[in-house]
Parts: sequence; structure tokens; C-alpha cells
Amino acid sequence: MNHIIAVEGIKLYAYHGCLDEEGLIGGHYQVDVYMQTNFTEAAKTDDLSKTIDYCAVYEIAKKEMAIRAKLIEQVADRIHTAVLNDFAMVQKARVRVTKFSPPMNGNVEKVYVEIE
Repeated sequence: MNHIIAVEGIKLYAYHGCLDEEGLIGGHYQVDVYMQTNFTEAAKTDDLSKTIDYCAVYEIAKKEMAIRAKLIEQVADRIHTAVLNDFAMVQKARVRVTKFSPPMNGNVEKVYVEIE
């Protein structure tokens, strides 16, 4: 059976970007994590140890977002790798990192990268 567990809207303040100012000023980000798994046993037993702990997913995102990178592509890749490594029951994962108000020569609300 194919099940999806999603942790959406993880809002964090971080210091990613190619510009030196971004490393000093920082900006607002959102992380969304989608995991394909099988939680049939958890659903039947009501046992957290048989599924993915949302708090652990949040902690992965928080930890990786705290490590400065020039590219959000690198941050998304680190979160994706950590989710797959930390949760053996995850068959596939998709991670989206959104950067709000990127410093561009124009009015852009957000940019995001996604890795699956």
C-alpha cells in the first residue's frame, strides 16, 4: 500500500544566498517534506514507533536550514538525504525549499527548488 506523510509549511529564518548581505541579514524560508511510506501497521496499532515522527522531520529541516549555503538547491539536497537516511521506512521523499522575497532586480514574491 502506498501512503504519503507530509510535513508542510515549516517556516524558518535562515541565511542562505550568494550575496554577502544575505549571510548577514537573512530571510524567510519555508520547507515542505513529502514522504512515501507504508503506515498500515501504525494505523492499526496507533503506535508512533510504526510511522514517521513529524517532530523529527521538523528537526531535520531546522538543523539543515541552520547551515549556511549559497544555494537553496544544496539545502534541499541535504534535507532530502537526511530524511531518506534517518527513516528506513521512507520509500521516496520530495523536499521543497521556498525562499521569500529573493534579492532580484524585480518584484518577485518567492522562488523554490524541489528534489525528489
